[in-house]
Amino acid sequence: MTTRKYKELVEQRTRQTLEKWAGQQSVGERELYRFLHNLKGTAGTVGLDRVEQFAGSVLLYFSDESDKVWLEAEWREVLFPLLGLFAAEEQTGAQPEPAYEAGLSLGVKQQKYEILLVDDDVELVAFLRESLERQSYYVNIAMSAERGLKLFYESRPDMILLDILLPDQSGIDVLHQIIGKAKKERIPIIIISGEHSKDIQLYAYTLGVMDYVAKPVDIDLFLALIRNRFELKQEWQKSIIIDELTGAYNRKYFNQTMKQLVSDFRRTERIFSLALLDLDHFKLINDTYGHLVGDEVLQAFSELVRSSIRVEDTFCRYGGEEFALFMPNTDAASALLVIERIQRQFADMEFRAKQEPFQVTFSGGITEIRTSRDDPDSLIEDADQALYASKHAGRNLSTLYNEYLPAGKAERVLKVIMVDDDALMRRIVVKHFMDWKPADITRVEVSSFESGVEFLQSGWYSPDDKYIVLLDGIMPELDGLEVLEQLRSRYPEINLLVVMLTGRNDQQDIIHALQMGADDYVIKPFHLPELLMRVERLAHRFLF
Repeated sequence: MTTRKYKELVEQRTRQTLEKWAGQQSVGERELYRFLHNLKGTAGTVGLDRVEQFAGSVLLYFSDESDKVWLEAEWREVLFPLLGLFAAEEQTGAQPEPAYEAGLSLGVKQQKYEILLVDDDVELVAFLRESLERQSYYVNIAMSAERGLKLFYESRPDMILLDILLPDQSGIDVLHQIIGKAKKERIPIIIISGEHSKDIQLYAYTLGVMDYVAKPVDIDLFLALIRNRFELKQEWQKSIIIDELTGAYNRKYFNQTMKQLVSDFRRTERIFSLALLDLDHFKLINDTYGHLVGDEVLQAFSELVRSSIRVEDTFCRYGGEEFALFMPNTDAASALLVIERIQRQFADMEFRAKQEPFQVTFSGGITEIRTSRDDPDSLIEDADQALYASKHAGRNLSTLYNEYLPAGKAERVLKVIMVDDDALMRRIVVKHFMDWKPADITRVEVSSFESGVEFLQSGWYSPDDKYIVLLDGIMPELDGLEVLEQLRSRYPEINLLVVMLTGRNDQQDIIHALQMGADDYVIKPFHLPELLMRVERLAHRFLF
């Protein structure tokens, strides 16, 4: 979508808003303030300079803290000159915009970093998302503080872009809730706001934000800033070997230790054992008690293990709720005794949340290096197979690897459902998904429905499965938003992600869909590789 298109969308939204207000007896001053505040930031960003200047000057007459109401005659006199400014912008002419090629190959290429964008201005959000994704960043969108907090804890973004003025609470309130965890996990936070006061900027920097970008956004400088901050983040990551949340060593140090111990074995035949440890039903803990409680469980588990092992042992966070323990000069049978002792101690620990106690267990898989299996990939594969056997046998167990264990690991099956009244579109999308082989997903099952009514009445849902629903925004009988509302009221979000498929002009539908719980949206017409890439990224969020 070009900048010209975004200019047209800003004008369209402005006209729709003024027409809606013209049918009301009065409009609250806070609503007027928010409209002008968003318009000022968006207009300047997409190149509507006169509209930006007008909105900025008129904004001085309004306050976000006032309870005053404005009659139509009063606000019309102030705001209706806006409409003439859009026509004036067109008459000044514009430089032709370069053609944009998506640059997507036939295969799905994972984007480098994930950015969480928390802002309720849909045109600005759409413009920033497209600009960032041209640079191969993946952008998650939240149009409220509540949604932003949910995605922060669930999707583990690499960077957060946060507006100060949000519909349900201020960006400063959001900062207070996330800054501690963001600092520990080295997630840069950049404020993007039309609030330019020195006091607010100083306070934001005091809390720990990395940058404060004033609206309107100069997109070239903004993209350079994002690139610079990710390069800095990459340098941080290279120098860090401790997982900040748990105090265990991180994946980088795991790889270094594995390489060192394997090399030592090949040179001296000094054995070591590797145990992979995975907390049981950890996603259920997060969903039941919240991610902060989940963090406390991870910290308690790590502290117990680190206090139970020798100085020469190495304990690492392997990923999420999975950990690894290297035990030099230790055979697998001896390692099993150590892990089983820790299992008993951990199972006896009592946690409390929501005024009720609960307990957590973990499963383990253990292998020992040997001449026939002395490469890192084989050792991890063996320990993982033993871990799968423990899970399959009922959890809260540890298993020693042997060649007679059942091969494989738990299947990760993704069910993709396409709901669209366009038969050709359904056929094309289903065909591509049937041929799709996403990384680390065992099997993809694809189905489609021509209407929301048929879909909802089909008995499609099983609580044991994971689903991604591709939902057309406009359908007969029951439109996409009505279907989305029923999905979110009937089924747990832990098992269901929804991607809205929408036309280019359905900006209000995008707002409503995101507010109602859609996880992403793709604008028609879309490149199929882009759709596959977005679905794969979403799938990894709740399958792993």
